[in-house]
Parts: sequence; structure tokens; C-alpha cells
Amino acid sequence: MNETHYTLIEHLTEIRRRLIHAMIVLGLAFGVLFYFANYLYQFLADPLLSVLPAGNQMIATQVATPFTTPLKLTLFVSFLVTLPYLLYQIWAFVAPALFRHEKQRILPLIILSCALFYLGMAFAYFFVFPIMFKFFTETAPVGVQVSTDISFYLDFVLGMLFSFGASFQVPVAVWVLCWIGVTTPESLAKKRSYMVVAAFTVGMILTPPDILSQTLLSIPLYLLFELGLIMGRIYSKPANTALVEASNDA
Repeated sequence: MNETHYTLIEHLTEIRRRLIHAMIVLGLAFGVLFYFANYLYQFLADPLLSVLPAGNQMIATQVATPFTTPLKLTLFVSFLVTLPYLLYQIWAFVAPALFRHEKQRILPLIILSCALFYLGMAFAYFFVFPIMFKFFTETAPVGVQVSTDISFYLDFVLGMLFSFGASFQVPVAVWVLCWIGVTTPESLAKKRSYMVVAAFTVGMILTPPDILSQTLLSIPLYLLFELGLIMGRIYSKPANTALVEASNDA
């Protein structure tokens, strides 16, 4: 571990410097993507637009929403694009205070967490949304014209994307719990039946109230839990081994 000691002021100065760097990069990304705001929204709306009945389209019920809605999406996309750099700034701040064996595990953990978040959103967009929106539009009552407001659609889709991205962190959560000794892969493996119930419960809470959407989230959640067990078996070490490594690093 780094033996250099920093004062509180030095820590605050370092945090401020890294926050400024992160905000500058976020601002630059937003400035570049702002020109493509309408194209980004069109891309996001495509899963719904492609299944709307002929002649139906999305609408804007407020005066400013045709401008503010793509702007809000652009800010969200800018955050996603710069997320690896933002996480790097966090890592660079805390890394000097970590032992060598902690760095060897936490850095891959951050990379994996970021990749799974992107994977969860991609799964929702490319696989779940086409099926879900087709189901919703085909089950509309006779005489009801499906014309979704662009602002409501954005809020719904962003909520779904974030829910899937966060839900795909299950392997990371299992890995961390096994690593810090809260539980073991063997103990979790004996509770598979409870995990199935938990997966469908989470799917019911995070998705719209239809069995299709809930199933499309619940099944990947359980498979990710199994992936977490595999990672826990590979990377978790007995407590005494970790203590030996820590003492060697010190």
C-alpha cells in the first residue's frame, strides 16, 4: 500500500480536480452529441415506431417537449459514453489507498460492472423492447389509437434501460459477497430455489405489469446469478489467504 499520507485539504483538492476533469469530459461529449440529438431519439424510438399500426405515430403533448426530450436523451447518452472515464477517475482516486491484491480484484470488478451495465441495456433494447412493444400495440382495444407521447416514452424507456443495466450487476454482487466473506458459493448454490423466486420478484417490480416483460428479465437474472456463482468459486479465497496477502503487501 502507498505509504504517502495526505491531509484532508489535499484529499478535497484531489477530489475537486478529478470532478472537474469528469465534468469537462462529460460536457465535451454532450457538446458533440447535441448535434445528433434528434437522430439519437429516432434510434431510441425505433423499437416502438417499427411496430405501430400503419398511420400511427408518436406525439408531443407539450410545447417544449420536441426540443427538451431529445436534449434529455443526449445528456443520458453522454453519461453512458463517458462512464468508463468517470469510473477511471474514481479508481485513480482510491487506488493509492489499496493493497496490491485489492487492486488486482477491484479493477477487473469495475470493468466487468461497466460491461454488464452496457450489456443489460443492449439486451433490453435489441431483444426485450421489440417483443414488448409489439405485444402492447397488438393488445390495444379496438378503436384505441396507439400514439405515445415522446416525453412519456423516453421516461419509460430510460427507466427500463437503467433497470436492466442495474439488474445485470448480479454476478458482480455475488462475487463481492463471496470475496468479502459474507457468504460462500456453496451456500448460495443450496438456495437456488429462493433465487428463482427472487429473480421473478425483481422482474415483477422493475418491469411493466405483464408476464412477458417480467419473464424476459427474470430468466437472465437467474442465469447471471449462476454466472456469479462460477466467478465466486474461481476468485474467492479463504480469509486466512487474504490476510497473508495483505500482510505481504504491507
